[in-house]
Amino acid sequence: MPSEFRIKDQGAVHFVTFTVHHWVDVFTRNVYREELISNLKYCQQNKGLEIYSWVIMSNHLHLILRAKNEDLSDIIRDFKKFISKRIIKLIVDNPQESRKHWLLSLLTVGDRIWFWEEGYHGEEIYSKEFFDTKVNYIHMNPVRAGWVEREEDYLWSSAAGYFGVKKGMLELADFG
Repeated sequence: MPSEFRIKDQGAVHFVTFTVHHWVDVFTRNVYREELISNLKYCQQNKGLEIYSWVIMSNHLHLILRAKNEDLSDIIRDFKKFISKRIIKLIVDNPQESRKHWLLSLLTVGDRIWFWEEGYHGEEIYSKEFFDTKVNYIHMNPVRAGWVEREEDYLWSSAAGYFGVKKGMLELADFG
């Protein structure tokens, strides 16, 4: 189901969710999560993406982000397109991937890649209170899924870095 959400203020902080097509559990393998992190770092270093909070779940990811150059829609479009191609290539080239044919049957249509659900859920962050609510929602995802007891114990999120427990995988921007 396509999302009708459109970013109006391209320089504002937004909470966004990207969902894998058919809710397929692609991000259960480190190789695919690491590729996602690598591409988010690239966007931070080369495209002016600021990330405030994030979590990678098995079939979706949540981020709170902003574009320094007020081009958030462009960054999201480019990121989703590039990472789709990269992960499909990693699936194809991974001799250890036992789910290869199943994944490719769900994430491609002919020669076309359909990795992400169309659109994305997004909300502009309009206050510190709303920001804190979304950060809590993001960090509690793995706890609600039963994967960890404390949000800072989940490796594939910003929680440990956010709470100062250890250095995170991605540089976090300060809100406010």
